[in-house]
Amino acid sequence: MAHDVIQPDGWAKAKGYANGIRAKDNTLYVGGQIGWTAEQVFESHDFIGQMEQALNNIVAVVEKAGGQATDIVRLTWYVTDKREYLNRQAEVGAVYRKVLGRHFPAMTMVVVAGLIEDEALVEIEATAVL
Repeated sequence: MAHDVIQPDGWAKAKGYANGIRAKDNTLYVGGQIGWTAEQVFESHDFIGQMEQALNNIVAVVEKAGGQATDIVRLTWYVTDKREYLNRQAEVGAVYRKVLGRHFPAMTMVVVAGLIEDEALVEIEATAVL
């Protein structure tokens, strides 16, 4: 097999996708993470709360693969409300630093009309080199 599927312990089974794929070259591709818990429950219906959970989910996948947050080299963000993101920059920065510290990989931000999970306000995918 050319890759390993990465699934953090205790997480609900992913259906029709993988939370992470580690290639033979130790590049880890983390599928889009949203603001729900390991049990696939939205505890927050707020952008900042969901953003924090999504980032924590990414770190959980990276750590399960044997890496750490500083191994993340790319983040692609999909947000449903550009204004909310822009108006809450101080909170965004504080929560980002809480989860990822002062590690700033290459990033892209895309505004979308909606996400597959209706309650989701943000989805973030990542690439890490372990």
